[in-house]
Amino acid sequence: MERLSYFIRRLLLVIPTFLGITFLVFALTQFVPGGPVEQRIAQMRGMGSGESGGGAGSNVSITEDQRKAIEREFGFDKPFLARYTHWLFHDAMGMNAYSYKYNNKKVWQLITERFPVSLTFGVTGFVLTYLVCVPLGIVKALRNGSSFDLLSSLVVLVLYAIPAFAFGMILKTLFSGTSDAFFDWFPIGGFRSENWHELSTWDKVKDQTHHMFLPVLCYVIGNFAVLTILMKNSLLDQVSQDYVRTVLAKGGTMRRAVWGHALRNAVIPIVTGIGGILSIMFAGSVLIERVFAINGIGLLTLDAIIGRDYMVFMGTLALTAILGLVGRIFSDFCYVLVDPRISFGGES
Repeated sequence: MERLSYFIRRLLLVIPTFLGITFLVFALTQFVPGGPVEQRIAQMRGMGSGESGGGAGSNVSITEDQRKAIEREFGFDKPFLARYTHWLFHDAMGMNAYSYKYNNKKVWQLITERFPVSLTFGVTGFVLTYLVCVPLGIVKALRNGSSFDLLSSLVVLVLYAIPAFAFGMILKTLFSGTSDAFFDWFPIGGFRSENWHELSTWDKVKDQTHHMFLPVLCYVIGNFAVLTILMKNSLLDQVSQDYVRTVLAKGGTMRRAVWGHALRNAVIPIVTGIGGILSIMFAGSVLIERVFAINGIGLLTLDAIIGRDYMVFMGTLALTAILGLVGRIFSDFCYVLVDPRISFGGES
């Protein structure tokens, strides 16, 4: 009952936290320069420049009535609170609003088009990261101080020092079909080949794997070092506890002490990252998508920020915020699954 009340409080806390995040960001997007009103005015002046020739377009004047009409078109003629309320309720957190950049497309249409792409890369990268890092961290802990531990630590730290997007650029230079690539093994970018729908089932699997290999490798590298070292140190800490020495004193083997007792407690810190899977699946990595020209949610968000497409940006922000907040609750739920002894009685 105590845990149930805790999770109910956490779910209820999502509402004011979400409102606080979106209200603050919505305020920033409404008042920063270069918004849709300024862009439309600049476009009208540019059209005037093309008609009159030369550089005289900058002197084309926009009347006050024209400016008010543009503000009315984008809803900037209303008070700020009215605009936020309209976005929150009438536009369903921006999902029903129209994009400024992509004509005749609503935000939810753009998101649903790109969601499967980010979902595929995010889930694959997340699963492979845990499948590689957790066993590697366990082996490093069991062979602590050995040559394998030292060599793998060196590799882990070198990879940790390279940002994921920079690692992606190195991989493209070495293995993609660029003019200066050493090996033309992988496509230069994209999610699938243009003729993907014409391929057989087996060829579709090969083509998808071919396009995903380098980007997913960058996804894994992003959290590789942190999870590996965290798993190793956590297991080493548990092995040094009294209950492990008790198992050994009673005649138990180290294998039994580790796999039967210590490992369960050691994976608890690793569980903290599981809640982030919801945000990872949705947003992916902006820079990785940029490097490999992957039309996912991350690249959509980046283009919306650069192009001041506030409706698209706020829509992706709203979903990311919800998934991030729910993900934290999911992490706590995973805590309970891993160790039922955990109590949330101290939470307020």
